[in-house]
Order: sequence, then structure tokens, then C-alpha cells
Amino acid sequence: MSGIVRYGSYVPYFRLTRAAIGAGKGERAVASYDEDSVSMAVEAARDALRGGVGVDTLLFATTSPPYAEKLNTATLQAALDLPEHIASYELGGSTRMGLSALRLGLDLADAGRRVLVCAGDVVIGAPGGTRESQSGDAAAAFVTGPDSEAAARVLGRASATIEILDVWRLPEDRFAKQWEERFIADTLGPAIGETVQRALKDAGVEPSTLSAVILDGTNQRSMAALPKALGLKPEQLADSLAASVGRSGVAHAGLVLARTLDSAKPGDRILVVCEADGVEVLVLEVTDKIKSLPSVHKVDRWIASKRNDLAYNSYLKWRGILPFEPPRRPDPERPAAPPMRRHERWKMAFVGSRCTKCQTGHLPPQRVCVKCGAVDQMRDERYADTSCRITTYTLDHLAYSLQPPVVVAVADYEGSGRFSCELTDVDPQEVAIGNQLEMTFRRLYTGQGVHNYFWKARPMR
Repeated sequence: MSGIVRYGSYVPYFRLTRAAIGAGKGERAVASYDEDSVSMAVEAARDALRGGVGVDTLLFATTSPPYAEKLNTATLQAALDLPEHIASYELGGSTRMGLSALRLGLDLADAGRRVLVCAGDVVIGAPGGTRESQSGDAAAAFVTGPDSEAAARVLGRASATIEILDVWRLPEDRFAKQWEERFIADTLGPAIGETVQRALKDAGVEPSTLSAVILDGTNQRSMAALPKALGLKPEQLADSLAASVGRSGVAHAGLVLARTLDSAKPGDRILVVCEADGVEVLVLEVTDKIKSLPSVHKVDRWIASKRNDLAYNSYLKWRGILPFEPPRRPDPERPAAPPMRRHERWKMAFVGSRCTKCQTGHLPPQRVCVKCGAVDQMRDERYADTSCRITTYTLDHLAYSLQPPVVVAVADYEGSGRFSCELTDVDPQEVAIGNQLEMTFRRLYTGQGVHNYFWKARPMR
């Protein structure tokens, strides 16, 4: 048997209140202009891999891939500094693929593999529609391994794949379409109930013994009858995060599962159901290993760390929906492949160097120590998880940005090392010398169809 060995989550900093778009109460999480499904998955995976967990397989699920034809898992591998001999696979086409990827990762763990499962989505809906207001952006990540190491082990599972016109989008479409809710509910409702019953039977679990039930899907009406059919009590149903995040596509079932694990106790049994083009069901049991997991960003911490004054027109610009006058500057040139390859560990994984003679850190990596002058006496050091403080900074109101002004700081890193980098997820009025920062993987720009990723610094979240 197999289970979840580690996990991580990520909810972006910005929020769009539904009142700002005339869509009622609550707010939706919004990926920043420099984020995408891959960069968010990197954030979630950093927590899942904390403590030096090794993996030999990488799965990534998304319906919003930055590249339509190019392995986005290759970017994940490089940013997370995973070995190049790792096997990697991508899943898409349906928001059910997030939970399906986790199930596949658990199946591969049964076969002796150790798998990093990532799911991330930037969900875009047509202006004024339900998908725009009720969705959100987020990511989740899980490491699967043997039952003996699992913080949550698999008790049962079941699936159903059904050809139904529920949510669909053609390759040339900007926005997804969805059929009328009643038709979907009437068609999928019975199949959901039957699949859940098969999973519970496979697990040997009675509904009354479940500590948490996670219900996720493209159409919540499809599962409206399930709690009553199973005889569930209201306290057994997990918060769907509809008011604080919105449904985050392929990442949502995993995000709610991560939040459930944040406060879970040994012996808790968790039912996870995801509906989209059928249904995927997992039954998990929390083990004593949950107590010894490395500290991670809890989902509630991500949700509480926010800025919810994002203007609607800014959101539309970030998503490329609202036309606006481009900057009166030359278009950015695409990054060149040869230098990116030569400097891959620095550019993608933020690996600097440290002098083995005097222990001075260097960013970018150097051959000659700036302090003692030693030549070729360096060892690699990854600074992505090293905090830093602002030594000096500047606000640039002329440089082009979708979130002006551009804030650039010179930062000193713990254990030595100094670097000038751009700040993100920051209020310019609150920037001050001495502020503590942490690194985050972002997209600097896209030039001639090539995404240029690098690391920025942000206030501690």
C-alpha cells in the first residue's frame, strides 16, 4: 500500500473582491501578473520537498499550461533542482486531473516509485460570468511513497469516466463553456453516489466514521444529494474555500485536502471526491507520521496573507483580457537558449556558490572569491530557501510593469551573499531598509513566445 508522505500548498497574495465585479460576497485568489500555473506549483512543491525528500517521478496537472507544446515539468524540474534522470509526465484536459494525478502518484508508489505530484491552475472566465467570479488560482503538491512512511495512507479508491458535455473549451477558445447545471446534476449525480460507495466499500469504511469529506467539482449541484445519501453530519463536510479562494481548477481538491491535513489527527479518515467528466474518489487515513512532518506554510496562513484591493481593470490587464496601450519601449527580446542552458542552475534553481576557504557566499556563482581571492575553491549552494534583508532599494516609475512601480532592492542573505533583485507581492509604501524577504520563482516576462523565468524576492508570508 502507499500514501502521502509530504504535502505543500500555495495561494497567491492578491485577491479580487466579488463586490468589485458585482458578484456578491467573498473574494477570489488571483495569481499575480508574474505568476502562472508552473510558478505556483513550484511554490507548493518547495514545501512538499522540505526536509530533503528525494523523488524519482514528477507529475504535473493543469488546464492552463504556460507552454502548449513543451514539457512544463522540465521547468519544474529545473526550478526545484531535481535530478535530470527524473521521469516526468503532464496531465490536463479536465479539472479532475488534479486528484487523478494524486491517485496515479499513489499507484506508482505501490509499484515502488517515489512521486512528486503537483497541480496548479490559473482559472480565467469570461467577464461577468460565474467562472470568473467563483473561481480562484492556487496550487498543491504531494509526495507519495510507501505506506510505512505515509502521513496519510490510502484505504480505498474508485473512478468513473463519463462522456458528457459539462465544461469544454476548444484549442482556439479564450474561455471555457459550461452546460446547464440541472442537466449535469441529473446525469452525474447517480454516478457520483455509486462511485463513492465503491470507494468506501474498497476501504471498508462507514460514512459515519469519516472525519472530513471534501466535495469538489465543476458543478456543486451534482453532489448536493451526496451528504444526505451518506447520512453525513454538517461538521463532517470540509470548507470548500469558496468564499476565500474560489474553485482553483485542478488544484482545488488538493488544496482543500492540504488544509484538512494541516489540522488532522492520527486516525482521521478523509473522503475526497472530485467531479468533472466523471468522478475520482480517494479514501485516506491519517497516521502517526503526521506529527513529525516538517513545518510548512499552512493553507490558512496563505489565505490570511493577502492584499484584497486589486482593481478589476488591473486583473483584466493581467489576464490579457482588457486591451491597453503598450509601453513606448522596444518589445523584449526572447531569452537565448544557449546561455540559459549554460547558467541553468543559477537561473532556474537560484544556485550560487560559497568559498570553501573563507565561507563567503556569492550571487551569482563565481570562480574567484571576492573576499579572500581563492580560485576555483567553491561549492554550490542553493539560496532559494535562504531569507534575506533589504540593504537598500529604489522605486522605478519609468520601467514597464503591469504592477508599477518596479521595486528593486539590494538584499543581504543569511550566511553571507548579496544580490540585487526585483521585489514582488509588495506594497511600495511599506518597503523599508531591514525588511525581511524570502525568494519566490516568477516569470520576468515573455519575449517572442519564450517565458523568461527567474527568482524575485517578496515579504515573508
